[in-house]
Amino acid sequence: MGSCESLFWSLILTLSTAIITYNIIVSANASLNQELPGTSPSSTSIDPLIRMPVDTRFRNGGERNKKRLFHTAVTASDSVYNTWQCRIMYYWFKKFKDMEGSEMGGFTRVLHSGKPDAYMDEIPTFVADPLPAGSDQGYIVLNRPWAFVQWLQKADIKEDYILMSEPDHVIVKPIPNLSRDGLAAAFPFFYIEPKKYETVLRKFFPEDKGPITNIDPIGNSPVIIEKASLKKIAPTWMNVSLAMKKDTEADKAFGWVLEMYAYAVASALHDVGNILYKDFMIQGHLTYGKIGEWRFDKRSYENKPPPRNLTLPPPGVPESVVTLVKMVNEATANIPNWGVSA
Repeated sequence: MGSCESLFWSLILTLSTAIITYNIIVSANASLNQELPGTSPSSTSIDPLIRMPVDTRFRNGGERNKKRLFHTAVTASDSVYNTWQCRIMYYWFKKFKDMEGSEMGGFTRVLHSGKPDAYMDEIPTFVADPLPAGSDQGYIVLNRPWAFVQWLQKADIKEDYILMSEPDHVIVKPIPNLSRDGLAAAFPFFYIEPKKYETVLRKFFPEDKGPITNIDPIGNSPVIIEKASLKKIAPTWMNVSLAMKKDTEADKAFGWVLEMYAYAVASALHDVGNILYKDFMIQGHLTYGKIGEWRFDKRSYENKPPPRNLTLPPPGVPESVVTLVKMVNEATANIPNWGVSA
């Protein structure tokens, strides 16, 4: 499976004075420290084995302006928790969509509640049916692959590529199409470890499909992938997810990331490789038990949106955290009827 050297650099936020549980999607056309002034490229290590793909589009001026647009799709429930995150995510999507360097096309919230909600006019939305009652076995994430199957079958998606994202992603720059040569572009998660769980995974990825290393350490998000490839993967992703959840050994081994393993397996079963971009996303670390006077934790707002004008972090907190809180504040200040019950 392919991987490439960073087009930009990343960091994982490890905080002692705050809890940040947002993920931040970044793009490749400018160094990150333009948005996050408290960081520097020296703060991250680059794997010397990683190499960048050659983008031949830009060798000849004739194709310099040719864009490969991707459609951003975000699966969500109709919970308060998912909804306020989607509203912030979509606000920043609109801010960066038409900026230089962007190959961002349309946007769809794939709502797997089975019914429209009050935000259909604010956010472009496709309503998908949830799984039959009891099918998710209390693991609501299983509705995600089923929702994608429905959306891909029924929606008129103009773009040839799709970015699968999630409600708690905040876009900080215009995003180019990072996929290349039939390979998807994906973020490698350190806690997705196919080799560690080879015995369990062989139930779903038999030996005749190749070495276990064919399974990349990814989930379905963030991933930029050809629409045609995702149409093949999605039904398998759904079926593998359900099969894993029913398998006691797999359910115990994979826990809350089970659906991520299922996507990685489905991708490998269809021979869709991934360019692994360590810098596709900045993740915040949970620091439970190390909370100081200031914190921001999205889970504090499961039943109501965060208020406008959140207090900024105190001195000493990384600038990336300050940037995030400022972005949340800008979005909530400009989104109509923020905090009003729908």
